[in-house]
Amino acid sequence: MSRKLIDLLYKERLITQAQQQEADQILASGGDAIRQFIDKKTLSESKLVYFLGQKFSMQSINLAKFEVKPEIVALVPADLARKTSAIPIQMNRGILVVAIPDPTQLNLLDDLRFATKSNVEAVLTTYSAFDLAMMKYYGGTQNLGKALEQFRKDAKDAKEAAGEGQLEVQAVEQFQVHEVDGSTAGDDAPVISVVNSILTEAIRRGASDIHVEPFEKDFRVRLRIDGTLIDITHIPIEMKRAVVARFKIMSRMDIGESRVPQDGRIKAKISGKEIDFRVNSLPTLFGEKVVLRLLSKGNLKLDLSKLGFEPEQLAIFKKGVDQPNGMVLVTGPTGSGKTTTLYSALMELNKITDNLSTVEDPVEYNLHGINQIQVNKDVGLSFAGVLRALLRQDPDTILVGEIRDFETAEVAVQAALTGHLVLSTLHTNDTVSTITRLVNMGLEPFLVTSSVYTIVAQRLLRTLCTHCRQPAKVQDAQLEKLGIKDMAKNATFYTANGCAECNKTGYKGRVAIYEVLDYNNSLKEMTLEGRTAIEIKRAAVQQFGLQTLRISACRKAIEGKTSLEEAISMTAES
Repeated sequence: MSRKLIDLLYKERLITQAQQQEADQILASGGDAIRQFIDKKTLSESKLVYFLGQKFSMQSINLAKFEVKPEIVALVPADLARKTSAIPIQMNRGILVVAIPDPTQLNLLDDLRFATKSNVEAVLTTYSAFDLAMMKYYGGTQNLGKALEQFRKDAKDAKEAAGEGQLEVQAVEQFQVHEVDGSTAGDDAPVISVVNSILTEAIRRGASDIHVEPFEKDFRVRLRIDGTLIDITHIPIEMKRAVVARFKIMSRMDIGESRVPQDGRIKAKISGKEIDFRVNSLPTLFGEKVVLRLLSKGNLKLDLSKLGFEPEQLAIFKKGVDQPNGMVLVTGPTGSGKTTTLYSALMELNKITDNLSTVEDPVEYNLHGINQIQVNKDVGLSFAGVLRALLRQDPDTILVGEIRDFETAEVAVQAALTGHLVLSTLHTNDTVSTITRLVNMGLEPFLVTSSVYTIVAQRLLRTLCTHCRQPAKVQDAQLEKLGIKDMAKNATFYTANGCAECNKTGYKGRVAIYEVLDYNNSLKEMTLEGRTAIEIKRAAVQQFGLQTLRISACRKAIEGKTSLEEAISMTAES
């Protein structure tokens, strides 16, 4: 950040003398005063851009809505873009147009003129849009432009040498499965370089999923970060088939089959980390969509005490998993952390004296000391079939990846009633509706009440970025409506703001929230009497102190870990 800009803003009275002195301290410590002022909203970005545009007679653009072509990004290396605080956006008749947030540093553009051997013109953009663009274009996908150039050259050579009809075969045959390493991605074939860059960027940003999506005139890549999909790059449409083929080869799928969904797995080493990617391809209108789920054992924290349970909830859950037999069920939507909760419970039970087995589809993480079996319907290995076989393997504890149908539910209940502890998952919205779901599957109510001990419902909430969260005013009427007015006395609520640390989202990381039901005799009697789920839940809350998902989420907001908006949006009314 330029000292000239601070002096200019003070001279023109856009910042106060106190802010100028604060900026001096921030600069002395190596910080960026302008960005900090913007993050704290003591300086308006829109006013700043308008003022600088008038002062320096410069046009401004909304860089956040501007898509820069990969070949343009490739003209300016990442280190030079950072040094000059300039992002290339266009090349017109030998003139390179760049976007900058600070026009007091126009002299730095001389380095760009020398490096690109082009005339350089600058337009203004906001700091936030500039920071997002730097992450998008230079955060790990900077090899894309070079890869595209090389791909086009190879394609042209292939056409000239063998004719257009053989291009697709050649493009596929050149790819080889090898260890992924972000440090050498640029030295490989162009499509390999693109794929490696995508995988590396996903790891760098802490993504949970990668979506590679084909459309009629577009081919985009999005990452799911903290539960939200973020657009990171758009791959040229001519690379679509080759990139999909590369993913399918790496995950050992059949590249000749594009009409049916396929599943695969990639084991890779990226920046020294061993990562598993669970891969699925799906035919769509304009080609195959590929989704990769990242499974990093290094990020797996199998410790029940650190998952986010409230002390009283953890005590109920541990009581359930410490039973010698019966069922403990964990419910929630896909991606809510059910597997982590169950694996953590398994590791608590993993003793040399016990025989633990799992039936999963697919096996997500390898756990030492536990027999893990992957479902394979093609050879008759269904959940129910494997469960029946496991009952003849002298098990103590069995984890069933998911109860999806009556047959699996029936065998799981039989196992629970014959001296085994069964852990499993279902897709239901809360704890009590799990009971109704099992009955609706076809199980007799007396079998459900005889086998089920504990039910857990869970969600993942985004946690506020501690660098930019802002105190929020919450009305007493809203707290009363939520039922947390007494609980929230003297609490400070925060709201999401957004800064460079959190990709301008206001959130960084996630925390689990739980609803833990001790399915006791009183509640079981209500089930046998045919009471509704609403009646059973009301009794659980009023008589036995069940802490609902909504209350658990609001507690995280009261603690300042998330916003009240996030807590409300991720949970249903109790």
